[in-house]
Amino acid sequence: MSSRFLPGALPPFLLAAGLLVGQASKPAARTPAPAWTVPRTPDGHPDLQGTWTNATVTPFERPTQFSSQKVLSDAEVAALEEQAAEGRVDRPPRAGDPGNYNQFWFDRGTKVVPTRQSSLVIDPPDGRVPALTAAAQKQQDEARAYAAAHPADGPEDRSLQERCILWGTAGPPMVPGPYNNNYQIVQSPGTVAILVEMIHDARMIPADGSPHLSKNIRQWMGDPRGHWEGDTLVVDTANFTDRTRFRGADENLHLVERFTRVNADTINYQFTVDDPTAFTHPWTAQIPMTRSDGPVFEYACNEGNYALTDILRGARAQEKESKQR
Repeated sequence: MSSRFLPGALPPFLLAAGLLVGQASKPAARTPAPAWTVPRTPDGHPDLQGTWTNATVTPFERPTQFSSQKVLSDAEVAALEEQAAEGRVDRPPRAGDPGNYNQFWFDRGTKVVPTRQSSLVIDPPDGRVPALTAAAQKQQDEARAYAAAHPADGPEDRSLQERCILWGTAGPPMVPGPYNNNYQIVQSPGTVAILVEMIHDARMIPADGSPHLSKNIRQWMGDPRGHWEGDTLVVDTANFTDRTRFRGADENLHLVERFTRVNADTINYQFTVDDPTAFTHPWTAQIPMTRSDGPVFEYACNEGNYALTDILRGARAQEKESKQR
């Protein structure tokens, strides 16, 4: 039996083959990436463990050119990062200046924080630290006047940083510094430990429901107590001394920190400063911490090291020289 086809029509077997080829050439449907879920420790809490850095070129307080602008544009981000890069160029010291570390030793960061906020301070709305109270301002002025008149009578006249007792990167709160902005977080049931690379501090934070220490017991880094609010670690710290003076705070500082793991490589770190005798009202900062591949190195800064001895020896030499004039 003969087969006949209409003029211009394809034979059935060719039509079927064409359909198969057409179906094969269609792109396969993409499987959506699985949603990221917070990893958890064996006791069920969010896993914050690892090494993290808060180094950033985002300014602590909002620069005047950004005014009420809370989030930066692409161009503004690029400009800030370019400006920071220009500042990382080694230049000869000025006449009479003994010099400083070269850029190899600094780690101020190279990027604006992932949230693109124009300042690390996010509240009040102007991105600025509130004014000191009249009493706190008077105390600060008197302290500066005394320091100018007695720069090195004894080790107590030098800063806590020079004495290798405490650096601002340890806090709390933990804020970026010129280098060593790395933190290692370790968790165990009922405790969170944060090893701070700068100097030598390890923050031990009970998260077992135990109460604060007596108000008569004061500590350099305060008395912390942690608890979980959903997937956020909340650390409430009180009982500071009157010597740390974070941006003008005093021994009445009450600090609340929040650690929230937002993705595989970021912890959103936020803290609120409440000190009614030092600041006119509470304020909040937000500093995303990003994962770091490097380890935390030993800083080996110990109280009473030779640098402090040399500072005091130099002060005595200057006093002797001034008397001989």
